[in-house]
Amino acid sequence: MSINLQTDVKYLQTVGDRRAAVLKKELNISTVSDLLYYFPFRHSELFYTIKDLKKFDFNNSDNKVPTVQLQGTIHSVQPLYERTAAIFQDETGTIPLMWFKLHDDSWLHNINPSETHVLFGEVTTFNGKLQIVSPFFREISNYKLSNIKSIFQSYYHSTSKLYRQFSQKNFHYEFGRMVAIACYEALPSAKETLPEYVIEKNNLIGLHKALGNIHFPQSEELLKQSVCRIKFEEIFYNQINILRQKVNRHEKKEGFVFEKRDNFVKTFYKKFLPFSLTNAQIKVLQEIRSDLISGKQMNRLLQGDVGSGKTVVALISSLIAIDNGYQACIMAPTEVLARQHLTSISKLTQNLGINIRLLTGSTKNKERKDIHSSLTEGSLHILIGTHALIEDAVQFQNLGLAVIDEQHRFGVAQRAKLYAKNIQPPHILAMSATPIPRTLAMTVYGDLDVSVIDELPPNRKPIETKHFFDNKRSETEEIIVKEITKGHQIYVVFPLIQESEKLDLKNLEDGYNTMCQTFPNYTISYIHGKMKSVEKENIMTKFKSREIQILLSTTVIEVGVDVPNASVMVIESAQRFGLSQLHQLRGRVGRGAEQSYCILMSKFELSNKTASRLDIMTQTDDGFKIADADLMLRGPGMLEGTTQSGTPIDFQLTNIASPQDQKLLVEVRDFVNKILDNDPLLKSPFNEVIVSRLKQLYQNLIDWSVIS
Repeated sequence: MSINLQTDVKYLQTVGDRRAAVLKKELNISTVSDLLYYFPFRHSELFYTIKDLKKFDFNNSDNKVPTVQLQGTIHSVQPLYERTAAIFQDETGTIPLMWFKLHDDSWLHNINPSETHVLFGEVTTFNGKLQIVSPFFREISNYKLSNIKSIFQSYYHSTSKLYRQFSQKNFHYEFGRMVAIACYEALPSAKETLPEYVIEKNNLIGLHKALGNIHFPQSEELLKQSVCRIKFEEIFYNQINILRQKVNRHEKKEGFVFEKRDNFVKTFYKKFLPFSLTNAQIKVLQEIRSDLISGKQMNRLLQGDVGSGKTVVALISSLIAIDNGYQACIMAPTEVLARQHLTSISKLTQNLGINIRLLTGSTKNKERKDIHSSLTEGSLHILIGTHALIEDAVQFQNLGLAVIDEQHRFGVAQRAKLYAKNIQPPHILAMSATPIPRTLAMTVYGDLDVSVIDELPPNRKPIETKHFFDNKRSETEEIIVKEITKGHQIYVVFPLIQESEKLDLKNLEDGYNTMCQTFPNYTISYIHGKMKSVEKENIMTKFKSREIQILLSTTVIEVGVDVPNASVMVIESAQRFGLSQLHQLRGRVGRGAEQSYCILMSKFELSNKTASRLDIMTQTDDGFKIADADLMLRGPGMLEGTTQSGTPIDFQLTNIASPQDQKLLVEVRDFVNKILDNDPLLKSPFNEVIVSRLKQLYQNLIDWSVIS
């Protein structure tokens, strides 16, 4: 049968139903195209002559040559009992070939001994002589990629099941053999995936040559050009897909126009704002204001380090919405943070004349019904809450602004539900102190409009961060005693509430008993997510009023808790937490004018990546540098999907954490922007190839990229 890119991979020679099923399950390879776009992660130069092979000592396992590539002729084909033998010859000598249990060897007998072939095979010894068993080869005259021999061996990521299917010893050879057949059979009919003008203007090689040389490089230069072509195409279509959504949003998604700011905003500035805004806050508010009067839907990310004043910006933005007859909501990931927002915003707006309510999972039914009623009739101006805000029963009369605090704590699909809270989507303001890789990557790509508060309020001292192993616990205790003697308070955070048989981590219950024994004269309490809301609220009230000196907690206090008198944050089993969590936890201290400390406690045995993560925390308290480091360590995430970190589904070779690929990304993005400036809807005949390729790449994906 005729083989093309859309052919089921099972129809390729050497694959079949069983291997195809494993390829589908393990690598998501279903078609010939999937196979060709499953790229090697490494290449090694492994082209030999037969004379070279005879120099190796095959009795020494360290010197064995597993799989080689040779170029020469095949002759003296002889059928033997249950096997077929032949001789392979190049300009330096000869070597026997052997195929066992070869059912159809007619193709061997039809080989023209004067034709040159490229051979791939594993060198073994038999009776002290070299031979190659079951090699695979192609006639160079029929090799559609080039007449130049490949001088590299390609290596592919695999799984244990694939190794069992192919045998670990021969996996790369067998997999490469399938790819070689795919190249030979399907590439000649493959259509170019980039317009001709894109290829010419960016000095790229063609698709056929790139795919062939990414798997079977014929020279170092061609390998380099092939990698460049593939990376360019990955970034190009990623950018086209993301940036055309931005163009469509700006062109088609009308936004509510907030022209007025006469009542609540002016009154708040004159009578209720207890401090002067920083220059960074003023600049950010001007950017937001510009969005709100543009007539286009705002989709803005507000980045600001812990304690930089994002909440005040969110409040003033909400007041602008209220001044124009719209409602606003603020969604937070935890009830503790939601209540913190309610407390701080209510305090700032006391007697201003706006109605603010709190909706969480623990809100009583009677109060919940009252909130629902107030929302639909329009008397409720700002609704603050947790995931409860996106429940179907929550209906606004006229939601104009949705603020998503600590946006990385919500799934993309959850955040998307806010879009449905009005017939016309509300303006979106996402906030994050430490953007996780997915959002940071989108920022690099330019899909989101971004505002940055890069200035902290005056008189804030940098938090001193220390990393102690468990055997340095006495030093931690000395710091605790010293700070409590000064009248300050302490947080101690644990990854678990109770002891786990599976995880060797510190837990809150044991920690509480130990703390009570170590500090019998101090007032100690604890808080965790399984406690009732009333209990948690009572504990936090006592901590804020200084009745509690040491508060033990899980990550329920990760965000939003504001107790300026707390000066020490101890994080037990710190190796368990990600950079974003560590930075957020550290941000619970240092909120006053006094020097504060963050102590990272960990076991001694740490992986290199974990040790690097803790080192980063001791080296900087800059949330933006930490976000960059998180991007380097974890990857950018799937940009058009709901995965928050890891490798993007549309990037195999590109690593946007690397400076080199970031530079390429900027260049490609600029080029894509020029295309969209001239042809926003990609209707030009020159761009038909782009539209066709986009449909192939993204037909099965719900496009979440418009959600920050």
